[in-house]
Amino acid sequence: MRTEDARRPRLTPVVADARRAVREALADLSPDSLALVALSGGADSLALLAAAVFEAPRASLRCGAIVVDHGLQADSESVAATAARQARGLGADPVEVRRVDVDGPGGPEAAAREARRTSLRTAADSHGAAAVLLGHTRDDQAETVLLGLARGSGSRSLSGMAARDGLWRRPLLGMRREQTEAVCRDVGLEWWSDPHNADAALTRVRVRTRVLPTLETELGPGIVDALARTADLARADADLLDAQAADLHAAVADADGGLDAGVLASAPDALRSRVLRKAAIGAGSPGTDLTAGHVDALDRLVTDWHGQRGVDLPGGVVARRIEGRVRLARSGVAG
Repeated sequence: MRTEDARRPRLTPVVADARRAVREALADLSPDSLALVALSGGADSLALLAAAVFEAPRASLRCGAIVVDHGLQADSESVAATAARQARGLGADPVEVRRVDVDGPGGPEAAAREARRTSLRTAADSHGAAAVLLGHTRDDQAETVLLGLARGSGSRSLSGMAARDGLWRRPLLGMRREQTEAVCRDVGLEWWSDPHNADAALTRVRVRTRVLPTLETELGPGIVDALARTADLARADADLLDAQAADLHAAVADADGGLDAGVLASAPDALRSRVLRKAAIGAGSPGTDLTAGHVDALDRLVTDWHGQRGVDLPGGVVARRIEGRVRLARSGVAG
């Protein structure tokens, strides 16, 4: 736990910025709607909660908090209890602690993220929440863009995290991490420093503590802001392409999900690859496991057809070209 000076809350410029960001993020919600803050006890989520409990009642909204205890550390239960106590002290209602089991594919980071998302979504459903507020900052956005770049991902991955994504809202994407700490200091909150944030075994931590500082040193200051701007630009492009790909998918798909290979072959690469990826995921192939190589193999069924056998995809999905159509189904079902 990080201890700061005990003081009365002060309306400083950074506190005002956080409140304004939350106010804009909640502006479209109907009166009496509930917004839940995903609270870890760290500076980012505490600053978000402090701003949200201030702004929500002024917009005739309700604000609660969900603390997800991943159980990955010996004192995780105590950390979660402290965060919940702080939330109640700020006036959040409801406040709930949810314990999750971190066990799944993709390594500990991915498994923890998936367990957290599932728990938050379940909590939102049970409380009838209209939105879940996440404490991601501009620094998190820059790290996400770099990770996407390192994986050789497309524009959707490089677009980082959206300020709004269905249930999820990220009001603090325009603020830096040090600003959320300043908010906590100015409103008199103590925050917890997660030891995992210093664990160099985690890829994101290495990006945060080694890669970004090196880029700042070698290329000059402003790297975080530049990467965040890149995310904004890439997202605008990706949104347009996704919309066009959705129209193309509707035009080439039949009632059974088969895709007209002839029409697809004449489509631009950027749209065709999106349609094929969407079809694969729709057939049951997990998006987290579906690689560019898998999509390239699907694309060859469309653009380089010479009677080859089907393409095996993650999740037991098989794609075959039959009578001019690409059909995807679970193994044993594809005809």
